[in-house]
Amino acid sequence: MAETRSPMVPALVYAALSTAIVSSLGMLLVPSISQEMGVPVSTAQWMLTLNLLAGAIATPVMGRLSDGPHKKKLLLVSLAIILAGSIIAALAPNFTVFLIGRTLQGLTYGIVAVTISLARRYVETPKVQGAISSLSVTVATGIGIGYPLTGIIAGLTGFRWAFWFAALFVLSAIVVVIRVIPNGPDEHAASAPFDSAGATLLAFGLGTLLLGISEGPRWGWSSPWTVGILTIAVVLLFLWIRTELRSENPLINLRVFSNGEVLLANLTAIGLGAALYIGLSLASLVAQAPASTGYGLSLPVFWAGFVMFPLSVGSFTANRLVRRLGHRFSLATLLPIGAALMAVAGSMLWLEHTHLWEILLGMLVFGLGMGAAYAAMPALIARSVATEELGSSVSFNQVLRTIGSSFGTAISGAVIAAHTSADHHATAAGIDLTFEIGAVLCLVVFLALIINGVATRFRSAT
Repeated sequence: MAETRSPMVPALVYAALSTAIVSSLGMLLVPSISQEMGVPVSTAQWMLTLNLLAGAIATPVMGRLSDGPHKKKLLLVSLAIILAGSIIAALAPNFTVFLIGRTLQGLTYGIVAVTISLARRYVETPKVQGAISSLSVTVATGIGIGYPLTGIIAGLTGFRWAFWFAALFVLSAIVVVIRVIPNGPDEHAASAPFDSAGATLLAFGLGTLLLGISEGPRWGWSSPWTVGILTIAVVLLFLWIRTELRSENPLINLRVFSNGEVLLANLTAIGLGAALYIGLSLASLVAQAPASTGYGLSLPVFWAGFVMFPLSVGSFTANRLVRRLGHRFSLATLLPIGAALMAVAGSMLWLEHTHLWEILLGMLVFGLGMGAAYAAMPALIARSVATEELGSSVSFNQVLRTIGSSFGTAISGAVIAAHTSADHHATAAGIDLTFEIGAVLCLVVFLALIINGVATRFRSAT
C-alpha cells in the first residue's frame, strides 16, 4: 500500500504564505494609496514604516511564545489579528484608520517563526530539515506570486480589493490550520516564565531603531530627531542585551551567538536583507517610472507586479534543489553560494536595467541566490540550538532580516532623495548609484563568508 502523504507541511506552508500575500500590499501600492487617500507620497510611506515597526516588535515575542505549549493557538490568534487588520485597511474611510489596519497586519512577520516551531514539533524527523527550508523561503517565493496578484487586482478594481483578497486568503489559512494542525497544547514544550522586561526593552529598542532608519532620509541624518531617536535605540538595545544575559529565561538566548553557525546565519541575514530590498524596491520603481526618465519602463501597476514573478520562480527552484542535493553540501556552503548568486544579480541590475528582460533576468538570479541562502539560515540555526530555543532563535533571524530590509530602504531612500529631478522622479544617476550600492553590499557579504570559511578550515587543520 502506498504511503499516505501527510498534509502537515503543505498546511504550514499555506499559513506562512499569508506573510507573502500581506507583504505584497506594501511597496507596489504606495502610489495608489497616495492618490486614493489624498496624501503625499512621503506620507503614504508610513504604511510601510508602521507595518515594519509592528513586525519588528511582534516577531521576537511570537518566536518566544512559539517555544511554549500553545503553538496552534498562537498561530490562530495571530492570523485572526492579521485578518482584522486586512479588513480595517480595506474599509478604511481615511488614512489614519488605514494605518491602524496596516499596523495590525505587521504581525505577519512573525508567522514563519511560529510555523517552523510547529514543523519541528509535528513533522517526522527525517523530513524536518526540508520542511524548515521550505518554510524559510516561502515568503520569498510567495512575494513573486503576491506582487502580480496585487498588481492585477489593484489595476482592475482598486487597492481596496487587494486588501479584501488578502483577508480572504488569511481566512482560508485559518480554516486550514484549524483542520490540519493537531489540537491541544504541546506536551513536550517546556513551560517557562515570559521575559516581560526583555520583550519591552527589545520592542522599544527595535521600534526606535527602525523608526530612525526609516525616517532618517526624510528628517535628515544629522537632524536632532534622527540622532536623538537612534541614540535612544542604542541605549535601549544595550540594556536589553544586559538584561537577556542575566535572565534565566530570556526572550532570546543570546548565548547561542557563541555558536559560529548561528552567528554566521544572523550576520548574513542583515547584509543580504539590505541588498535584496534595494534590488526589489528599485526594480519596482524602474518598472513604473515613465520612459522620459531615461530608464523607466512605463508599466502600469497591473503589469508592474509581474516584474517580481521571476523572483518566485528562482527561489522555488533553489529550494527544491537544496532539498534534493542538500545532503551533498554542508549548509554553511549554501550561504556563500546564495550570496554569490545575489552578487551576480546585483551586478547585472547595476550594469543593465533599462530593458524589461534585464530586470526579469536579474530578479530570477536574485531568487535563486535568495532561495539557497534563506533555506540554509534557519536550518543552520535549527541544528545548532536546543528545540526549546528554536522559535526564539529563528524569529530573531527573521528580525535581523527585517532590520536589514530597513537599512536597504534607508539607503535607497537617501540616495534617491539626493538624486531627484524637477519632475519628482529619480535621476538615472541616482538609480545607477543605488543599484551599485546593492551590488557592492552583496559582494562584501560573499567575500566575508569566503574569508570565514577559509579561516574555519585553517583552524580545523591546525
